[in-house]
Amino acid sequence: MEASSRHSSFEECTETAEWLLNRTKICPVLAIICGSGLGGLADKLEESVTFNYEDIPRFPTSTVPGHAGKLIFGRLMGHDCVCMQGRFHFYEGYSIHTVSYPVRVFSLLGVKTLIVTNAAGGLNASYNVGDIMIIKDHINMPGFSGQNPLCGPNDERFGVRFPCMSDAYDSELKSKLRGAAEAMGVAHFIREGVYCMLAGPSYETIAECKLLQKLGADAVGMSTVPEVLVARHCGLRVLGLSLITNKVITDYDSEEKANHEEVLRTTQRQTKLLQDLVCKFLTV
Repeated sequence: MEASSRHSSFEECTETAEWLLNRTKICPVLAIICGSGLGGLADKLEESVTFNYEDIPRFPTSTVPGHAGKLIFGRLMGHDCVCMQGRFHFYEGYSIHTVSYPVRVFSLLGVKTLIVTNAAGGLNASYNVGDIMIIKDHINMPGFSGQNPLCGPNDERFGVRFPCMSDAYDSELKSKLRGAAEAMGVAHFIREGVYCMLAGPSYETIAECKLLQKLGADAVGMSTVPEVLVARHCGLRVLGLSLITNKVITDYDSEEKANHEEVLRTTQRQTKLLQDLVCKFLTV
């Protein structure tokens, strides 16, 4: 497992991209990163070609339950697509650069749009378990301590030294997603809010949850932000979706405890809705 803080070079990313393109006829314009338990979306791909992460040159591997560790090329609702069944996390021991390595590869494959999904805890008291939050912005907590995948030497072939992040989540894509939800009659499940990334793997303390609420965060998780930073650096459009799998605990007298099994159970109940929503989004 790589824990190095070294940037992956343009040449290394190109090596991975060319290896993949030489083994599939699909030239993806869309990439989807599936969060905890959400990998079923990849099963909807037609004319699919599957690669195990461990077989792909320079690719990391998933170690978390609910992350299958497969890269799948295919067609989804008429779009050439590549889908990650399982992502990589900082808490697994990977560097913040390694976590976001696949996104750089996607940009070299020709991907123009990235859809990121995750399972998240609801900080906003009005959110319900099973809601889907469109990410309108994020708070990058690891970035406050210097853990940003864009740190280090900048290669202009990927993007500019100081990329703008005020428009990280594409307004047109967010609007299309809302339209898809309305067309399906599920708009009451849709929220729009701010996602906060913590490093993990421990769940948040009550004091931390209260702090994040005061900062304006609506949902909290342990992923997504590094991928979005790199995607925007590479010029990709981004749509982010959080499935609210549990409500955070803010009462010291509560006997409830956050756990990964609950996250996966909720995901199993709502995963079809999220899959159908993404498919509808691609037809709007």
